[in-house]
Amino acid sequence: MKKNINLPNFLTVLRILAVPFCAYALFKNGGNERNWQILAWCGFFAIGLTDFFDGRIARSRKQITSFGAFLDPVADKIAIGTAMIGLSILGKLWWIVTIIILTREIAVTLLRLIVIKDGVIPASKGGKLKTLFQGFGVGFYILPLPSYLHLPRDIFMAIAIALTMTSGYDYFKKVLQR
Repeated sequence: MKKNINLPNFLTVLRILAVPFCAYALFKNGGNERNWQILAWCGFFAIGLTDFFDGRIARSRKQITSFGAFLDPVADKIAIGTAMIGLSILGKLWWIVTIIILTREIAVTLLRLIVIKDGVIPASKGGKLKTLFQGFGVGFYILPLPSYLHLPRDIFMAIAIALTMTSGYDYFKKVLQR
């Protein structure tokens, strides 16, 4: 158990613990106050940035653990899921987008749990790119952007959906080929 207690895993747990604060900021004053929107964005951005660093630290220090390999994508899903559900409740993101992305995320997580006895399925490059696009895409919905940036924001989210579906297909394909 001690080998699971390292800086990358600590940062992953810290990311999960930061999510409620981000959700609070997202909903504060009905989700329409500019300062709270920016604070919510900063919180979710910090979570995403920490995700980037915990992976780099784990690889550079050779501190990759099964615990971290499993919990890292779960932390991503908790953060992105909280942000997307919150944005949909606030009427800022279409529910269909949230449903499509979260259905894929839940399906891949269940797949990982089903095959965990055969070893953790690490995040693929496509999965990492998907996470990056989801994070920025959701961030563009959290930020109080001027209306002329709504179309580019929506196009960015469409790309995130395409990457989400493609990487989900790849995970299932890998498992079926085992």
